[in-house]
Amino acid sequence: MYRDAARPTSERVEDLLERMTLPEKLAQLGAVWGAELLAPAGDGTGPVSFSADAARERVPDGIGQVTRLAGSGELTPAQVARAHDELQRWLVEHTRLGIPALCHEEALAGFCGRGAVQLPQPIGLAATWDADLLDAVGEHTATELRAVGARQALAPVLDVARDPRWGRVEETYGEDPVLAGVLGTAFVRGLQRHLHDGVLATAKHFAGHAASEGGRNHGPVQLGPRELREVHAEPFAAAIRDAGLASVMSSYASVDGIPPTASRELLTDLLRDELGFTGTVVADYFAVDLLVTHHRVAPNRVVAAARALLAGVDVELPVLAGYAELAELVTEGVVPEEVVDLSVRRVLRQKFELGLFESPYVGDEAVAVAFGSPAGRELARRAATESLVLLTNDGVVPVDGSGLGRVAVVGPTADDPRLLLGDYHYPAHLEATTEGDLSHLMPEVVTPLEGVRRALEGTGCEVVHARGCPVVGDDGGELPAAVEAAAGADLAVVCLGGRSGLTAEATVGEMRDAVDLGLTGAQLELLRAVHATGTRTIAVVVSGRVHTLAEVEAHSDAVLLAWVPGQEGGGAVADVLFGRVAPSGRLPVSLPRHVGQLPVHHGHRAGGDRSQFLGDYVDSPVAPLHPFGHGLTTTRFSYGEPQVVAGSTSEPTTVGVVVTNEGPRDGVEVVQCYVRDEVATVARPDRVLVGFARVPMRVGEQKVVTFRIDPSRLAFFDESMDLVCEPGAFTVELGGCAGDPAARATFDLDGPVTGHRQREVVPTEVTVT
Repeated sequence: MYRDAARPTSERVEDLLERMTLPEKLAQLGAVWGAELLAPAGDGTGPVSFSADAARERVPDGIGQVTRLAGSGELTPAQVARAHDELQRWLVEHTRLGIPALCHEEALAGFCGRGAVQLPQPIGLAATWDADLLDAVGEHTATELRAVGARQALAPVLDVARDPRWGRVEETYGEDPVLAGVLGTAFVRGLQRHLHDGVLATAKHFAGHAASEGGRNHGPVQLGPRELREVHAEPFAAAIRDAGLASVMSSYASVDGIPPTASRELLTDLLRDELGFTGTVVADYFAVDLLVTHHRVAPNRVVAAARALLAGVDVELPVLAGYAELAELVTEGVVPEEVVDLSVRRVLRQKFELGLFESPYVGDEAVAVAFGSPAGRELARRAATESLVLLTNDGVVPVDGSGLGRVAVVGPTADDPRLLLGDYHYPAHLEATTEGDLSHLMPEVVTPLEGVRRALEGTGCEVVHARGCPVVGDDGGELPAAVEAAAGADLAVVCLGGRSGLTAEATVGEMRDAVDLGLTGAQLELLRAVHATGTRTIAVVVSGRVHTLAEVEAHSDAVLLAWVPGQEGGGAVADVLFGRVAPSGRLPVSLPRHVGQLPVHHGHRAGGDRSQFLGDYVDSPVAPLHPFGHGLTTTRFSYGEPQVVAGSTSEPTTVGVVVTNEGPRDGVEVVQCYVRDEVATVARPDRVLVGFARVPMRVGEQKVVTFRIDPSRLAFFDESMDLVCEPGAFTVELGGCAGDPAARATFDLDGPVTGHRQREVVPTEVTVT
């Protein structure tokens, strides 16, 4: 029956489950490294391809998943597709039940594999505030993944990141749960689309992973149940509710002493029972082993496996290890076989829903269409351009290229393609596993230097370059050449930043946490020296780190934050600097003045945004250098008086505002809508983001932006941990950025205290007047 595609999925699952032995069931709850199923052909010097001998040894009972067949090696997309098909054919034809495997890959910033388009890191995608873009990114990523046979992506990261010392902030959508939820949901929707033709999204890391002590990777997390739900679980709830999220990855970091991989309270009571999740839970790589070696909550691997399975972890990644040893505990009744069956059902259901039993093979024909397409490069250029945030501008941007005689492009990130790529781009992962020269595996990257040269081509302007200094180290030997280049120029573009990656040489990325948020090495010395020449100076910061940039702003005429923009980043920088596109990025995080301020974010609860009673620190303002939502543009937007139709604790409130482009250029306004609950029975944040709209506007154009705020969006967890909306006074803030709105209004919400099951999304409507 399970082979009959006409039968209901539930019947097929039960029929197959009844036929399975315990070892075959456990095999479906784990994975094998793709590289372990490959071997050189012939005498060992030929090309690497699938090895039937390795499969017979490693997966005799079949296997649930295959780990990173593409991302952990040098195979071309066509080679990956062929190896995938040979592996699936072996599983279908040479295992007893013929169950295909599910291949997974990393995909935070596009498919993390050779030949794939390398898009901006998620922190840059978050700076676009563009849900439609994230949908398109997810859809394109799914196209590449499907072409090589990968049907599960270990993305997106939905951690709410409020500690910039943590190296993985660049993998997140920033500090706000609503922004992360809306963008993450859009990415999931684009990736999964219709599962039969889509790719399973895996939201990670559940839950609270970004709130570790000291910003230290895998560090303990101390969160109360209210903060856990209202902030850190909120993006997951949105993706489950609004996009049918298929998979969740458990977090490494313990929460209030309990590692999520061993927490039934988090993975079953909260994730499944409260949030309504019905998909599969996968363990982060080696998280089951870490219950023994890191958290010390299990004496050995088999006990760790039992705790994880009983908590609700369906699949052990990256390899089947502890779960393979559970047979004895199951036979003895310590772990009920019904628990094993529950997880196997979830795994099998997804394989049936993906159509793997009917279409286990992909061929290599789709590779030529999916990889290297102009549409992919155009998407990368659009994403990079929208991600750029203009922090300061003394009138130098946009630059009139027609009047320039010489432009100096200097700095360590000006012409190093690797520095435009992040820790979850393909080259960074290859660096962590492969020795030797990897230059032949780099994607084609447009650096800022190349972008400026292309933008000024045909104008007669000379573009000169000198690195000035490396990202790290205090060797000043290259500084004089950079200063000389800038001194004779009409404009200096100083490209600064960091190196994102997974190795000790990286300054930011997974496992690369920091206590100093300033730029590394001699970069500030370079900027000061260039600015001191009197040449107009634009600083471009290319980094996944949230830096303290007060000194950078003091020694430049404009600062452009480029994040880690991917392979089209240099062209995007030139587009914004020379006015081809108006800057439209907005900060998805608050920028601190100093590391001693931390935590700095816009979601502090009442009284948390200042030092009582005088307000500021003794030696610094309390306010961030730039708040969440900040970003300049090269035109001017005005806001009319907000029109509010107050609802109740059970009916929505409508807020509308007229926005006008009164400036000299076409541009994009990001209309942000915040609400402040003036009096509540628990301490509420000073403001919460409830919705936003990215609105393109021509010169002189007016548009009405309307937000329909469901009362559940104004709800909170009360003293009894019930999600309730209370009546009373509220203030709505529109436009501008967090704490500095362009328009403000108040309204009263009537009705009794009303319970809500979950928060609903706030739809927006944009109409032309």
